Amino acid sequence: MISTRSLAVPLFWALFSATLVYGQDLSRYGRFQFGMNLDSLAKQANVKPSEAKMLHQRPAMIQELWWQRPLGIPSPEADPVREVVFSFYNGELFRMVVNYDRYRTEGLTDEDMIGAISAKYGVATRPPAEIVSFSSSRVYNDSEKVLARWEDAQYSFNLFRFAYRPTFGMVLFSKRLDALAQAAVVEAIRLDEQEAPQREIELQKKLDEEPGPLREGHFGEQNDLSLLTMGDPVVISRPRTDNREDRLN
Repeated sequence: MISTRSLAVPLFWALFSATLVYGQDLSRYGRFQFGMNLDSLAKQANVKPSEAKMLHQRPAMIQELWWQRPLGIPSPEADPVREVVFSFYNGELFRMVVNYDRYRTEGLTDEDMIGAISAKYGVATRPPAEIVSFSSSRVYNDSEKVLARWEDAQYSFNLFRFAYRPTFGMVLFSKRLDALAQAAVVEAIRLDEQEAPQREIELQKKLDEEPGPLREGHFGEQNDLSLLTMGDPVVISRPRTDNREDRLN
């Protein structure tokens, strides 16, 4: 009887080899090269640049663009990659987080994955107890233990297994751009925290300057109806009928 693993290993190897057509070149993953701009990558990935999420705007612009292979029954020739998160520093690609399809890696052990990738990128190192972060955001930033690493002076590829789902992933980054991006994220958070009290003061001042109905939370003496919008409040006034004769009529 043929085991699932005996079928999965050569299948993944064939698919992985087709994806990494550039051999041991760590400056790219498939069609995507570190340093390429957002518009060029979006065009190749068949997504809209406007779908990129802005994480920070200063001191540098940090963006993330998420790509997912369309749902459907995968064919034997399908790419083993299920989804990728691309991160950009001032418009340049500096990091990719690759999530492999669980059905393409089902039955594979850690050693199977390391062996298949090593055939393309050379001998891997096994960093003890090191973790790798997924996101460029410090607000939500999951991490996992590195199973194996392939790197040179400029780039780093890190294989991991998800702790909460039965599949593998890989974090790839440009060391130079990643260092710049991480420093920018730290500074962006520092600036946000430093300016938070002043922003709170300005917000309260703006609220205090709003018309009475908005500030007091009820209608004023003229029974104003306040229509709250995303911009300035629109106030519609209707006259009161305090005159008894008016009320009787």
